[in-house]
Amino acid sequence: MRTILLIILVLLLLGALPTWPYSSGWGYYPGGGLLLLIILILLLWRA
Repeated sequence: MRTILLIILVLLLLGALPTWPYSSGWGYYPGGGLLLLIILILLLWRA
């Protein structure tokens, strides 16, 4: 279950990077939000 969640989060993070043509106008907000989500999941996992 953890592996599947990790793979999904990594794919979401890669898809939100502003280097892709469809997401170039988004800025860094989606990537930052996903990074915050990853940090929260890691903190909850460690608790």
